[in-house]
Amino acid sequence: MAGPDYGALGATFKITRVLQVICLLACIGMAANFISEMVQNNDTPSKELVGTLSVTCIAILYCLITVILHIDNILPHLLNTAADGLMLIALTVVAVVIGKPLSYLNCKVVGSASVAASAYQLGATLKSTVQNKGAVGMEYGNWISANKTTCYEMKAIWGLGIALCKSVPPKDIA
Repeated sequence: MAGPDYGALGATFKITRVLQVICLLACIGMAANFISEMVQNNDTPSKELVGTLSVTCIAILYCLITVILHIDNILPHLLNTAADGLMLIALTVVAVVIGKPLSYLNCKVVGSASVAASAYQLGATLKSTVQNKGAVGMEYGNWISANKTTCYEMKAIWGLGIALCKSVPPKDIA
């Protein structure tokens, strides 16, 4: 049950979908882990991570459905192209939202007495306090700058999100 043989384009479609599922599973696991840690600390999960988790769960279901339809040779290519475009837009938004604070954060200096890291953490703390009007809770900027491991894992989610934006498979297989 390998599905229809569309030559190199069909093989590329299948390989790309498998790589997308692997990236999406990694993103889902890391985002869910962060949300779990936030809940365990009695914090409200950040809307950035909840959005990332939501979009990646929808994207992985979409990938699995299109692979099944491709194998059964009932995948409408024009609709698939349009839906892939919508997934591209959603994943691009996730990559931009997740990457805004990450692009300025140097994970090597997180946790040290670096002036840049301290300034970033102070700015994020002030922004969090103003936005939450004094409510207790950890803002996304504070969470990603809490330690090196968290910073690197968030940069991994960001990088995988960017990779997913660039891995749109070729269309017009038929």
